[in-house]
Amino acid sequence: MRMLWPTPLDDVTDDDLERLYGYPRDLDRPWVQVNFVASADGAATLDDASEGLSSPADKRIFLLGRDLADVVLVGAGTARAEGYRGARTNPERQARRRRLGLSGLPPIAVVSGSARIDPSSALFTDTKVPPIVITTAAAPEDRRAALAEAGADVLIAGEQMIDLTAALKELSARGLRRIDCEGGPHLFGELIAEDLVDQLCLTVAPVLAGAAGPRIAMGRTASEPHRLQLESILYEDGFSMLRYRKAA
Repeated sequence: MRMLWPTPLDDVTDDDLERLYGYPRDLDRPWVQVNFVASADGAATLDDASEGLSSPADKRIFLLGRDLADVVLVGAGTARAEGYRGARTNPERQARRRRLGLSGLPPIAVVSGSARIDPSSALFTDTKVPPIVITTAAAPEDRRAALAEAGADVLIAGEQMIDLTAALKELSARGLRRIDCEGGPHLFGELIAEDLVDQLCLTVAPVLAGAAGPRIAMGRTASEPHRLQLESILYEDGFSMLRYRKAA
């Protein structure tokens, strides 16, 4: 992997990546990083999954995002489509988290306004850290109870619809301020509409997918565009890893 900008490097080390992608120090509020891969023509998936657009370099950045985060945020649809389970690690990655003062593993926080999540799925049965389910007061009580019984920390954020600002505030109250959002497009669209995105890590794959796949952001339209500032560009095997931050 090479860094093209801001400091050209032919061999980017893990220390370089940690410096580039690290969260701000001494956070006193939730700080949201969004991770996506897209085709060159803007599709978020191939055959309904992101795997066909990914690469070893993209996966390296993806896993680093988890290593540096307090919590992984994902929409229920993406969790189902991608077969989510609990976060995994290895001794090297665990050592990084210990050095950074983080917990052993970040929990997966799944957003579902209806609480329509299978409590027998791998999110609950194949994890070392209980998941968090972010849902609404209007979600059926029996579904919420079943998820809690399966081990989830059920977080209510909003009455009829998810209130993402309230959800992030609740995560922050739990000490989970470094938030790594892995999609999907509708959750990203809502975060944009509420101006809650602090950093976007976007891998552009050298693929033309055509019009079949969704864009990386869908759903509600933001009242106005939110300006970003390009912070770094990495490159490997035709894949470009772009990192943007919210402009000051």
